Amino acid sequence: MRSRGLAHDYVHRAKVRLGALDLLFEAESWADVVRESQEVVELGLKGLLRSCGIDPPRLHDVSEVLLEERARLPGELHPEVERLAEASRQLRRDRELAFYGAEDVTPSGFYTKGDAERARGLARTTVSLVAPHVLGPGDS
Repeated sequence: MRSRGLAHDYVHRAKVRLGALDLLFEAESWADVVRESQEVVELGLKGLLRSCGIDPPRLHDVSEVLLEERARLPGELHPEVERLAEASRQLRRDRELAFYGAEDVTPSGFYTKGDAERARGLARTTVSLVAPHVLGPGDS
């Protein structure tokens, strides 16, 4: 199920959202940076999977699919698969907590600048690694 149009759309939207991360970071909205970073990573990785003919699961964490389907991914990405899978896994853990919080956790008070820096770094790395393989060298 190769869907270049959909794959391109996912990665293009992930790139656009990187700019939104910077705005949220400047506003010191650390929890929102973490949450949006997860969505950037999810879109980017699902775009990559689609571009390789792999129908991504309707889950927020695609780490297991990346690891299982490594052979179908572009060869240049093989050394990065573990790093991409870890980004997906790590940010998935924070997805709901960063958005909704919990009875004992207020997202704005729980997440720190360091958390936001790490999450934004994972998002940037993911997009920089997958974009050339999905969008092409001129668009990435």
